[in-house]
Amino acid sequence: MANQEHDATLAARLKQVQKRIEKAALNAGRNPADITLVAVSKFHPSDAVAELVRHGQMDFGENYMQEALRKQDEIQALLNKDPARRPALRWHFIGHLQSRKVGDAIGRFALIHTVDSLKLAQNMHKNIINSTPEGRTPTPQDILIQVNIGEEAQKSGVAIDSLPELAEQVETLSGLRLLGLMCIPPFFDDAERSRPFFVKLRELRDDLNNRLGRSLPCLSMGMSMDFEAAIAEGATIVRVGTDIFGPRTQAR
Repeated sequence: MANQEHDATLAARLKQVQKRIEKAALNAGRNPADITLVAVSKFHPSDAVAELVRHGQMDFGENYMQEALRKQDEIQALLNKDPARRPALRWHFIGHLQSRKVGDAIGRFALIHTVDSLKLAQNMHKNIINSTPEGRTPTPQDILIQVNIGEEAQKSGVAIDSLPELAEQVETLSGLRLLGLMCIPPFFDDAERSRPFFVKLRELRDDLNNRLGRSLPCLSMGMSMDFEAAIAEGATIVRVGTDIFGPRTQAR
């Protein structure tokens, strides 16, 4: 009974977040279908993720490589028990990516949100090129550049002033495909105080569109406490953990 109650709670939380996304999008004159919900599953068990999959959630975000790879394998094994339903999940890496973990990341994530330096981008590119069989065209890894939007010393992300140069350099790396930007603004109890940082990220993306001569479609911004404000300012990806899974109880 406890498991059934837990599963019902997960489903209800997911539905509530989906309703909030829909309402925020419509209030902003946007199509809710243009916004991807990434359920942040770090520190939560694989069976909880599998339960959300059964309710149609396909995008999941992880912060730590070892946990992410283990969980990917565990969840696939759980889903394979039902031969009629083997959905292709889309995993997002949303934590700091260490250079020594690049080889583990390539090919295991639909989108890596946290590229923040040329050194890391070049490492990823070289890994993809070197692992591609001779005579074949490399499959590029989709990425976002993380911007230190609040200019906080303790947070990862490229400095705002360095963003244009990094984006232009990433464009030269055939092993990567830049889709847009990601940010984690300073923490505020009032979501409205996050709004200027979301506006700034959108403006930076728009400037890059002009510089690069093409459209960068993705803005990954907004979490449980502020994703409505992020949607109002153009977010195409929101990353929600606590409001779906509840408080984290599992250690890394």
